[in-house]
Amino acid sequence: MSEPSPRRWTALALIATAQFIVIMDTSIIGVALPRIQEDLGFSQENLSWVFNAYVVAFGGLLLLGGRLSDLFGARRLFGAGWLILLIGSLVAGVAPEVWVELTGRAVQGVGAALIAPSALTLLMTLFGHDPKELTKALALYGAAAPAGGTAGVFLGGVITEYLSWPWVFYINIPIALVALLATGPLMPAAQARRGSVDVLGALTVTLGLGATVYAIVRAPETGWGSAQTWIVMAGAVALLAAFVAIQARRREPLMRLSIFRTPGLAAANLTQLLLGGAWIPMWFFLNLYLQQVLGYSAFPSGAALLPMTVLIMVGMVVLAPRTIGRFGPKAVTVTGLALLAAGMAWLSLISPQGGFVVDVLPASLVAALGMSLAFIPSLGTAISSARPEEGGLASGIVNTSYQVGSALGLAAMTAVAAANGSGQLGNLTALTSGFSAAFIGAAGIALAGALLAAATLRTRGPGRDEPAEEATSVRG
Repeated sequence: MSEPSPRRWTALALIATAQFIVIMDTSIIGVALPRIQEDLGFSQENLSWVFNAYVVAFGGLLLLGGRLSDLFGARRLFGAGWLILLIGSLVAGVAPEVWVELTGRAVQGVGAALIAPSALTLLMTLFGHDPKELTKALALYGAAAPAGGTAGVFLGGVITEYLSWPWVFYINIPIALVALLATGPLMPAAQARRGSVDVLGALTVTLGLGATVYAIVRAPETGWGSAQTWIVMAGAVALLAAFVAIQARRREPLMRLSIFRTPGLAAANLTQLLLGGAWIPMWFFLNLYLQQVLGYSAFPSGAALLPMTVLIMVGMVVLAPRTIGRFGPKAVTVTGLALLAAGMAWLSLISPQGGFVVDVLPASLVAALGMSLAFIPSLGTAISSARPEEGGLASGIVNTSYQVGSALGLAAMTAVAAANGSGQLGNLTALTSGFSAAFIGAAGIALAGALLAAATLRTRGPGRDEPAEEATSVRG
């Protein structure tokens, strides 16, 4: 076995920064959305694409990013991802109109899809020699995710209020430049491996997911029964079916379909998909309610969400592992999803004359507690259910499930909100009605996730959950 790198802990700081940034980029735009909408002319229905363009590209290409990392070396893909993220951030920041903004966000997502899997591979290479060091490294790496989500919400408010919204994208540029300079000296090199790249599989799954989201977002405007909606949806189904067929026939597929026969893995991934589909719409519409109905400016809006995001970080790092050890991952997952549903149902009681302390704070904290409890054990179950040699594939699949669920859930709840009046800017009653309907819909998704987890998750009892608990620190 080779000697451990003397710079491995410095390298870990860069790897954790990568995790921090790719998660921060999903949350930092939330508070800035109304300003982006005003300056670039987004419609209320299409505003969600500022989020979805990133998430669809990120989630759709994660499996390809992992495969490319295996074939061409994690260090090379890690650097390439930072370069692409830098370019996308620059384009998104200077965007003069809608299509340029969405292009920049999609390019950011491509960069994140290369960074995320290669970062984890580099971590395993650097610390795989010592189980104790590996556990510590994984814990620090995992804590970067909720920290990124928390920082994104707060920084988005500060930057939008005191600088301007393009800086929520420009903030990535100096970090990416430092990462590019440090990658070569700090990260271990790996020999390229022989194998093929399933480009067609990556293309069909990404286009299929994008078409599905597009059809759902546009349906309120074009009509659910219109030919356009059904043609786009049929095309999406055909692309996703083609992806499955390609995976079944290729000798080296992007995703081996038989992995879903592993007990617990399919159920845990579906749970993660529904969790993302419930959580992201709540976060998205809560930002809009604070600014468009309650009249908060960018900084107070970001500060208002800080208690919720801090609770998520503390819950994921401290509370979730302890409750998993005592009650087992299944019970904690079901309880978390039920709490998330209850919190969002409470949020649906918002009113046009509401206030933060009564209408937002208590309900958002209940939802945040539920999210922090549900995310960790369902993720750990998905990763630990697979064979050790397929841990990377399992990690890629579960990350994809969450990102895809986020995009589809937001698209669906955007359609629900639009159908209930959220497109009537300036009409506080109509806006509140639309946002309330979205919260109710998201609560239904979370409740469906709780029922599904209760019926299908197969996990070890609380006395034998150490492998699952350890696995949760990968993405906590």
